[in-house]
Amino acid sequence: MSGTLVPHPFRLGPGADLRRELESLLSHRGETAGFVLQGMGSLSVANIRFAGRPEPELLKRDFEILTLAGSLALDGAHLHMTIADAAGNVLGGHVARGCIVRTTAELLVAFLPGVRFTREQDAITGYAELGIHRLP
Repeated sequence: MSGTLVPHPFRLGPGADLRRELESLLSHRGETAGFVLQGMGSLSVANIRFAGRPEPELLKRDFEILTLAGSLALDGAHLHMTIADAAGNVLGGHVARGCIVRTTAELLVAFLPGVRFTREQDAITGYAELGIHRLP
């Protein structure tokens, strides 16, 4: 791979859809591959697909984002997060669209120059998995 990892901090405000914003980040920045290195903040709505379940679960209450990480491709993202509710119960899984920022989301995203990520259907797993392509 060519280039150097280039980290950038971002902040999302109240009402932002966490996944939609992250999925649009590459095209807005003219980038082709990225990783969410870390994220924290709060949600008023969490939409998470738990392990082994086919569909996400929509949870409407206040949450703190404890961790957020994943890969970003122009044709989709693969994001995981852990969240805690007001009682300190911790949940985690795949981030679906519809995770709504309550007060803030502070994100550290790194772009990878010289690389293009794609989401490619994998015959073994049955899911759209990460494809890694070097750019000329």
